[in-house]
Amino acid sequence: MVIKMLLQNLNYSNHRVHAPLPLQYFIRNFSLWSMKKDPDLESALSRNRRWIVNNQIKNIILRCPNQAASVKFLQKKFKTLDLQGKALNWLKKYPCCFEVYLVGDEYYCRLTKRMMFLIEEEESVKDNQEPIFVDRLAKLLMMSLNHRLNVMKLNELKRNFGFPDDYLIRIVPKYSDMFRIVNHSSRRSSMEIELVSWNPDLAVSTIEASARKHGSQPCFSCSLPSTWVKSWERFHEFNASPYISPYLGPRGLLEGSKESEKRTVGLVHELLSLTLWKKVSIVKLGHFRREFGMPEKLNVLLLKHPGIFYVSNKYQIYTVLLREGYNGSELIDKDPLVVVKEKFGELMQEGLHEYNKRHYLVNLEKRKKDMVLGRLNKSKDRNSEISENDDQGDKLGGLFDPEERKRFYKILFDDVVP
Repeated sequence: MVIKMLLQNLNYSNHRVHAPLPLQYFIRNFSLWSMKKDPDLESALSRNRRWIVNNQIKNIILRCPNQAASVKFLQKKFKTLDLQGKALNWLKKYPCCFEVYLVGDEYYCRLTKRMMFLIEEEESVKDNQEPIFVDRLAKLLMMSLNHRLNVMKLNELKRNFGFPDDYLIRIVPKYSDMFRIVNHSSRRSSMEIELVSWNPDLAVSTIEASARKHGSQPCFSCSLPSTWVKSWERFHEFNASPYISPYLGPRGLLEGSKESEKRTVGLVHELLSLTLWKKVSIVKLGHFRREFGMPEKLNVLLLKHPGIFYVSNKYQIYTVLLREGYNGSELIDKDPLVVVKEKFGELMQEGLHEYNKRHYLVNLEKRKKDMVLGRLNKSKDRNSEISENDDQGDKLGGLFDPEERKRFYKILFDDVVP
């Protein structure tokens, strides 16, 4: 199918060969064929993107001595943050978050007092949310095939699930009746977290919990416009078969079967439900393919269910969102940690608005000055033109012209000068 579409775009019909377009063109445009864009969800991704970058900068500054970083140091980190341009310009856009100051000839950056207050609030929320983090980690381990997860892989998604950076020290040893660290090869890359005891109360998915609450059978919900007739038909056909809990595991399910697909969709749905923002990078999710028993072409499977998932390629990163988790561009159920993080976003927007307003006024003042200078220049040009004309008049006529002198004296003395 992909080859056919490529050939059609290359205009190979009727045996006519045209100049081939670059391969990057097809790679870039193939992402557009993946799923019809949803402006609201794309907007949610854009909003989160700016917050994520500033949150990373915040963490870098907090790890620096005296919680202050040189702008040169932050500039080097810009590549890892996938940012372009000057770090100084970026930091100045958010004066409510970052305070930029000079020490000698070098610029430094520290967090503002308002930002530090929010960091303290975030830490307080994390302390209160600890039991939820414990349950969340236990659920992840219960869904994995061997009830173990690689630490390095889990670190890639720890912020998606809200885990604190020091969760290995703060949570795991404290709950030794539930978790333990295992490392059979003594290599850091092979360190794993293992589930010690199974808790049947936690082995209930979000879909099953909702069904129990409403006294109905567990099933998926579809968030698509009624005009998507074919997509609705495929969804009803898929939803007609019994729901398979992701906590049951894939044993006994034939790979590629409808039952296996049903279980994988339920697994991804549950994983997204456990995240703070109901979204995750497909690439990072694919790193757990073996641990969770997911198919190799996970993105293809997700694209088959547009009523449940939304796949975006914004910023050249494939991301899957849980449609039912959003109302327009806003999250429906916000974790307390999300509420605090949104305060960061509001502070960031406040600073950006202040920056834009200041620059607007500067540019407006500059335009006014340019207009005044323009008018002065025009008046100077007009005066010079008049003076040139006067000079030309004196040279060509005036009282120095004999005929003009006769007319002048005739009017003055009412007589003709001989």
